[in-house]
Amino acid sequence: MNELFTDAEQFRIFLKMVDGNIAFKSDLDYYNGRDFLVHIPARILMDSVIVTNVDEVSQFNLVKSRIETIISK
Repeated sequence: MNELFTDAEQFRIFLKMVDGNIAFKSDLDYYNGRDFLVHIPARILMDSVIVTNVDEVSQFNLVKSRIETIISK
């Protein structure tokens, strides 16, 4: 599955949906409203590896970024 998202928020919602499907052991059904429809049974989803091209962010970088945002206001 190779789907591009228009913004980070859309991608975050998609990941929460996948996480929920894994947690509740339910099938993943996804349609982007245009041209992409996918159905992945829970038994396959549980054995899948999900890879993204998003860089890993450490807790330190998150805290640093928030402090810099507060200071720059």
